[in-house]
Amino acid sequence: MSSELRGRETAASELTAPAWDHSTHDRFFEYYARESQSSEALERFRSVRDTMLHVIGERDRVLEVADIGCGAGMQSMVWAESGHSVHALDVNEPLVQLGRDRAAQAGRNIDFRVGSATNLPWASESMDVCIALELIEHVSEWDACVDEFARVVKPGGALLLTTTNRLCPVQEEFNLPLYSWYPSRLKRHFERLSITTRPALANFARYPAVNWFTFYMLESYLAEKGFRSMDRFQMMDLSGKGAAARRLISMMRRVPLLRRLGQVLTPGTRILAIKADRRGE
Repeated sequence: MSSELRGRETAASELTAPAWDHSTHDRFFEYYARESQSSEALERFRSVRDTMLHVIGERDRVLEVADIGCGAGMQSMVWAESGHSVHALDVNEPLVQLGRDRAAQAGRNIDFRVGSATNLPWASESMDVCIALELIEHVSEWDACVDEFARVVKPGGALLLTTTNRLCPVQEEFNLPLYSWYPSRLKRHFERLSITTRPALANFARYPAVNWFTFYMLESYLAEKGFRSMDRFQMMDLSGKGAAARRLISMMRRVPLLRRLGQVLTPGTRILAIKADRRGE
């Protein structure tokens, strides 16, 4: 593991609960129950699906898809509506039950489970696609999560992570300005407040964000696991974009300094990683 990763920002040990809390705050549940069905959210989930299918070149085959940190299950639903076999997991039991209910009402057969991303219930190399949206920042043992994701992905399969970006001052995890740039000690202070006396600081999350990443940190870590990674600019489908946008993104792909500037200007980190196929295909 690189020295940069060894020095990553993680939660203080006292913030790690001895057992997972599968409950939820009412306001947290209500927000995600409502937001997950918004037109903006559904468009975002379908964009994730379509981007992954474009990159991996799989549009006709039924894929085994793991949606980890599935919440109310709408990302799972958009994969299931395309005919794929979906396996969904979240630590939040009320949201998982909501996802089950919605899937049943829509006639979708999705395998919903309550559990932890640090100990996935699926066999090694059983998933063609593994998705973890805005998850690993909330788990102090983030590397255990990524190790599990890497374990269940088949050779040649794809892993998509979206998470925090410590390079960019704009973020939505804490209701505090420029929080991404706060020093670690100050972050620890606000983490403690958010799980004790001021839950509104972290939008009433049972597990507030405790890790702050860059694309380059995750790229390095996944390379050690045998993955080749793309950032948000490399995975974009340019076919539907105007000439000016195509030129700008093409330049960002070619010029490392422009790519890094692009990372600074985007609030979250997005990384799509393809696991090496041992058959050499």
